[in-house]
Amino acid sequence: MKLYEYMGKELFARYGLTVPRGKMVTSPDEAAAVAAEIGAPVVIKSQVLSGKRGKGGGIKFADTPEQAREAASQVLGMTVQGLKVEMVLVEEKLAIDHEFYVAITVDGAVKAPVLIASARGGMDIEDVPDEFIVKEHLDVYLGVQPYLCREVCRRLGLSGVTAREFARLLPILYRIFREKDAELVEINPLVLSGEKLIAADAKVTIDDEALYRQKDLPLVDDRTEAERQAHALGLSYVQLDGNIAVMANGAGITMGTLDIIQHYGGAPANFLDAGGGTGMEATAKALEILLSTNPRVIFINIFGGITRCDDVARALVKVKQEKGINVPVVIRLVGTNEEEGVRILRENGIEAYRVMHEAAAKAVELARTQA
Repeated sequence: MKLYEYMGKELFARYGLTVPRGKMVTSPDEAAAVAAEIGAPVVIKSQVLSGKRGKGGGIKFADTPEQAREAASQVLGMTVQGLKVEMVLVEEKLAIDHEFYVAITVDGAVKAPVLIASARGGMDIEDVPDEFIVKEHLDVYLGVQPYLCREVCRRLGLSGVTAREFARLLPILYRIFREKDAELVEINPLVLSGEKLIAADAKVTIDDEALYRQKDLPLVDDRTEAERQAHALGLSYVQLDGNIAVMANGAGITMGTLDIIQHYGGAPANFLDAGGGTGMEATAKALEILLSTNPRVIFINIFGGITRCDDVARALVKVKQEKGINVPVVIRLVGTNEEEGVRILRENGIEAYRVMHEAAAKAVELARTQA
C-alpha cells in the first residue's frame, strides 16, 4: 500500500522529522486559505501515487493566495501519469541550498533492509552514477547504529551541523521502516535549507500483508475497478497500459505471456493469473473483467494442469453466449482435458492454438488491425 505524499509527511512529522508547513486540500478556495495561513510563496503539488509529477504539470508555484487558488484550479481535475488529481498539497516554498536522496528499502537478493543515500538528490536514483551512491545493508535487529551514521556522512562528504542532522535522521527513518512494516521509506529530495534538513517529499510503501497491525495508518486503495473485482474473485490482476487483454494460469506462464506479446511488438493490457484450479464460473467472471477494460484483443493462454482446459472452454462459450464478445479472442489450449476443450470451442466456432508463440503473434497481428 502506497501512501500519498501528504500522508507520508504526516507520518514523518509524528516521528520527529522536519517537513514543510502545509496542508492537503480539495478545492481552489481551500488552497487560497492555506496559502494565506502559512504565508506565500507556496507550492501546489498534485497528490497522486506516481512520480514525475513536475514533468506532467502537476506541480505549480504561487506567490499570493489568489495565485494559489488559480494554480489549484489548474491542477485539480487534471491527469498526471494517467491518474486524475482529486487533491493537492499546499505547502511553503523552501529555500534550497542542496538536495540529498535517502531511503531504506528491502534488498530481495540479500533478504535484508538496505540504506541508500546520495548527495545527488532531486532525480531518480537510477539516473545517479554508482560512485555517488552509498548503500549499506542493515541488520534487521541492530538497525542504524551511530557508527554507521558517521560512515554514511563521511562517504557523502558531510560535516558539522549538516552531518549531525543527517546522523539524527537516519535512525528515525529506520524506526519508521521497521515499526510501520514498510517496504520503502524514501525522501527525495531531502533539502538542506540553511542548517535544517527538511523532507521536501515523502514516498512510503507499506507491506500489504502487515496492514492488519497498522491500524493507525490510513487505508489507501489505489486499485482500478477491474483490479478490485479480480481481487474479490481471489485472482491476481494488475492493470497495464496496453491493448491486448491477457489471461493465463499461473504466475510464470502469465509473465511469459506478457513477454512474448512484447517480443512480437504488442502491448499487454493487464496481468491476470487465473490459475490454481479456478473453476468455470470464476473463469467466466474473469473474462467479463477483461472485456470491461475495452481491449482490442483477448489472449487466453492455458497450459492445463489443475486448471482444466474444458472448464476454460466452457467459460469462454458461456460469456460469448450470455454477454457477447465484441473483440477477437485468441486462445492457446494445451494440457488436462485438452481434447474436450478443443471440441467445445470448435462446436462454437472458435479455433484453439497449441503453440504459444503462434497464438501470441496472431493476437498482436489482430490488435494492429483493430487500431
